[in-house]
Amino acid sequence: MAGTDSDDEAGSAAADFVARLGAVMARAGLAGTIVSPQRLSGGANMESWLFGCAGPQGEERFVLRRAPSAEWLATRAPHMDGEAALVRHAHAGGVPAPEIVAELTPEDGFGIGFIMRCLPGTASPPDILAQAADGLIDEIAGALAAIHRLDTAPLGFLPRLDPAEGVEGLAAQFEQAGGDRPVIALGLAWLRANLPPPCPPRVVHGDLRLGNILVDQGHLAGVLDWELAHLGDSHEDLAYGCMAVWRFGRLDRPAFGLAALEHYFAAYRAAGGESVDPVRFRFWLVYRTVWWALGCMAMAQSWRARTDRSLERVVISRRTSEQELDLLLLLEEGAPEAERARALPPPPPPAAGSAGEASAAEILTAISEWLGEAVKPRLDGRDRFDLAVARNALGIVQRELAGRPDPADRALADDVLAGRATLATPGLLARLRRAALDRLAADMPKYPALAPARAQWEQC
Repeated sequence: MAGTDSDDEAGSAAADFVARLGAVMARAGLAGTIVSPQRLSGGANMESWLFGCAGPQGEERFVLRRAPSAEWLATRAPHMDGEAALVRHAHAGGVPAPEIVAELTPEDGFGIGFIMRCLPGTASPPDILAQAADGLIDEIAGALAAIHRLDTAPLGFLPRLDPAEGVEGLAAQFEQAGGDRPVIALGLAWLRANLPPPCPPRVVHGDLRLGNILVDQGHLAGVLDWELAHLGDSHEDLAYGCMAVWRFGRLDRPAFGLAALEHYFAAYRAAGGESVDPVRFRFWLVYRTVWWALGCMAMAQSWRARTDRSLERVVISRRTSEQELDLLLLLEEGAPEAERARALPPPPPPAAGSAGEASAAEILTAISEWLGEAVKPRLDGRDRFDLAVARNALGIVQRELAGRPDPADRALADDVLAGRATLATPGLLARLRRAALDRLAADMPKYPALAPARAQWEQC
């Protein structure tokens, strides 16, 4: 059967990709035959490609890391040349960071990014949790301590995050996104009331969590994805990997899903880190939860603006409801006991079923089942990952058709930010809990924190 024009175009694009990749490697003194380039799954921001380079000494594996577009990169600091300089500095400073072998130039016609030697191991959180050695959390804590000891003098290009300025930046981002999510407003109000005092600036990785580390045979092999690095409070890094979303179901082990906080903090101090202030740690735990909630919302705007038109962006935007649930779980301890014990409003009645022609929701279910049964077995790698994202998207639409609470309430959000409504306001916490449960059940029903939260809140 003759190939189609689209097949020819895809083949030509793949050949051009390999040729340009080979030219960059040759310029770096690593000439060879490019072998099996494949885009890695995951990565909400950057593209990562794994490939081999077969030369006279045998085949080595490398990773290309590049931005999805110049427009997307224009809003980021550090830029990729700064990220490359930081990774080199960290590698030289004893952090298990990759070795960078080449940086892309405009003359390469290949985008914006760099190429690193491939480190061994897996970045898959489920695989990491399955194989983790007892000392893995100690190794992660040691890597963080090494990052926080890095000399900041050569890194003047890194942005600096002041807590007060950061909170107001989040508030501005919230307003740009509509300013109408009461739970996020609650988080912002809490942050404004609990700003920590200034501290000496340290290098902050900014995204160190399961998914951005490599683990080989149960042990830490590398720290990846430095694009969010900045100067700031080391407690921000310590808290980020402890967010519920990055524990991947291990809710009983708050330190990266691996250990208790006491063990984690002790390992950090033993590795040369400073003593951990639990009050400062809690501030950054709330801060990064609000930050990620707004980051999820921004994914949809990135898609609308066509700076990254991937399906994954659209689906991640619906993960905002995960962070709203987590924010309530973090902040509800500040509510009066009577409000924490107040019964939730009843859930909305289930949508009526249909005995006649197929409903829109049923059609979406049929499409998802067909994709899983007929298409999934033919795919692998990134295509298989994208199919899973597409099926998730169909499920979101199906559940929204069945009934999803409207997340927008500008009047209530304004009242929360102004202090006219607080967790002491009669019935507010119960109302927010009900909405958070119902919305998350529509958006991401498999989120691990949902079932425990429902059990806890609905027994009140």
